[in-house]
Amino acid sequence: MATAVASQMNGQMYIDGAWCDARDGRKLDVINPADESIVAEVAHGGRADADRAIEAAARAFPAWRATSVQDRAKILKKTADLMRDRADQIARTLTSEQGKPLLEAKTEVLHTADTFEWFAEEGKRAYGRIIPAWNVTKRHYAISHPIGVVGTITPWNFPAALPSRKIAPALAVGCTVVSRPADQTPLTLIQMFECLAEAGLPPGVANLVIAEAVPFADALFEHPAVRKISFTGSTRVGKELIGRSAAQVKRLSLELGGHAPLIVFPDADVQQVAQAAVIGKFRNNGQVCIAPSRFYIHEKIAGDFTDAAVELARNLKVGNGLEAGIQVGPMIEARALDKTSALIEDARSKGGKILTGGGKSSRFDRGYWFEPTVIREVNGEMKIMTEEPFAPVMPLLDFSKIDEVIAAANNTPYGLAAYVFTNDLTVATRMAEGLEAGIIGINDPVPATPQCPFGGMKESGLGRELGSEGLQAYLETKYVSVGLRQG
Repeated sequence: MATAVASQMNGQMYIDGAWCDARDGRKLDVINPADESIVAEVAHGGRADADRAIEAAARAFPAWRATSVQDRAKILKKTADLMRDRADQIARTLTSEQGKPLLEAKTEVLHTADTFEWFAEEGKRAYGRIIPAWNVTKRHYAISHPIGVVGTITPWNFPAALPSRKIAPALAVGCTVVSRPADQTPLTLIQMFECLAEAGLPPGVANLVIAEAVPFADALFEHPAVRKISFTGSTRVGKELIGRSAAQVKRLSLELGGHAPLIVFPDADVQQVAQAAVIGKFRNNGQVCIAPSRFYIHEKIAGDFTDAAVELARNLKVGNGLEAGIQVGPMIEARALDKTSALIEDARSKGGKILTGGGKSSRFDRGYWFEPTVIREVNGEMKIMTEEPFAPVMPLLDFSKIDEVIAAANNTPYGLAAYVFTNDLTVATRMAEGLEAGIIGINDPVPATPQCPFGGMKESGLGRELGSEGLQAYLETKYVSVGLRQG
């Protein structure tokens, strides 16, 4: 299977409308996390390649900004259509380099196509406004202006969806783009750029640079043509980017770490909620920024919920995501596997009780496999309660009062997502208003959708992606005042 995927890859970067190798000729192996085989070899550039892409984007910006919004929309819509036509092929590539089950991968590809189509239409609604004047000899209005060249940096866990949330709105409003995928998962973005190129995107408008992280970031922060950087990744790196942005006052959008609570009230259907909770937790093997990480279950139903969740987690079908019926794939790399093991050992040493899972899977000779894990007897001293876990681990806690669970849920520097399961409208309203999170799912474990804003509070980020807010992130407001001739 790895050979078939590799034969479809050109393995090159896309700069100024042409596929190209790295200037210094370096290459990077893309590894399948299911069996550690080499999926493909790709170009792996550095600062010179990033600078070349930025300069191409800067040259392309004036003409792309002047292109009619209708013509920009046609290219984005065609990109969406091409991605849908190739959804099966792209999904197989995504699974081969990232590991998630094929059904999840195809769902991600289709979500990505929907994102391009949404912003193709939403770009037509980058409205300005007329402002009433106090002086009869003046006229005032505000217009939206594309910010300019945008740099995007995205991680490996959603290699199609996360870049699209940056590239699509930026292109829709007239910005040009330089994008870097994660080293682990460049192939999916290569195929997205193939769709963009075939859809008729002019040279230089969107550029793909597969490069080392630090030289690429250096280029974005030091080149004056880059006006904005959009980053998805860890809070630690996000804080570093905030510091670096000061030198040239670069605009930033940051979607950072999370530690989402999932709260279940006693009026909820235990079996249904347990199933939703397990799906939400173990989707993409827990490697999801908005995945629930702390499960607060009302004491009246804690026993029944625990039994149901353990049974469901224990029976998840784990294996190579390209095989039929697989529900959980491998983790992305050995480092993630080791970090998960360390979290489990820390919890054990502090009184945690492992109800299922709890270790690396012995069923596979190669690959990065960790058993879906459920833990009870969890306390706030455990690292799994204070660090973003990004792992297939489900810690269960009890609660009895609504005010106490709101306080516990908010007792973290993160504020990306939170989930509540209840059929009581008053409880749902209090939770929606009281929880400190940018995304709140009420009886919904998978809330992300192109037309709604996505982003976090506190140390989980700055700004929003998707929705109309995601369009505004790539626009400047320009105020124009006109003095009229007298008489």
